[in-house]
Amino acid sequence: MKTKSIYFAALLVIVAAVTAIGKDEPTLGMAILSANGSDVVRVIYKGETAGKVKINIYDASSKLVFTENRNSVEGFILPLNFSGLQFGKYKIELTDASGTKAETVDYQPAKSLNNIHVTKLSESGKFLLSVAKAGNEDITIRIFDEFNNLVHDSNKQISDDFAQVFAIKNFKGACRFEVTNGKGQTTVARF
Repeated sequence: MKTKSIYFAALLVIVAAVTAIGKDEPTLGMAILSANGSDVVRVIYKGETAGKVKINIYDASSKLVFTENRNSVEGFILPLNFSGLQFGKYKIELTDASGTKAETVDYQPAKSLNNIHVTKLSESGKFLLSVAKAGNEDITIRIFDEFNNLVHDSNKQISDDFAQVFAIKNFKGACRFEVTNGKGQTTVARF
């Protein structure tokens, strides 16, 4: 009986030691949610304990394009708006007391709709928007300047073919057209 008790005691000590040694260090939990064609990327963070979290975003050339420090209550969901950034790959890096974790997101435009076209006209600041054979449909037209400021926002109900010339006052540099149909599909044109 004594031998069995010693054997079980030794086994219990070994299991306890293996359990203590096998424990993982606290880990940083991060997930990235993005949809192709959406400007918003959601970062989901879950930490072991409350504390400071640093978020860095780097472009494809490893240039820092965004940084933020947050005080976390063990987790958060952070929506990041990528509009105004160039399309391409970005590295999102989170650092907390337990370490650093990074993931890559591929920021791409929505697939263009074949029946919506935007053309830059020869006269400075003028653009032609055309929609071919749309049927009865509502569209939203949003135009942004080079600094990502909204300079035009309108809704149009169209039937069949549609065309309109837009004149952007004080046009200098770049601009972006976003045309969204009634199904939520968006065509983006950059100039």
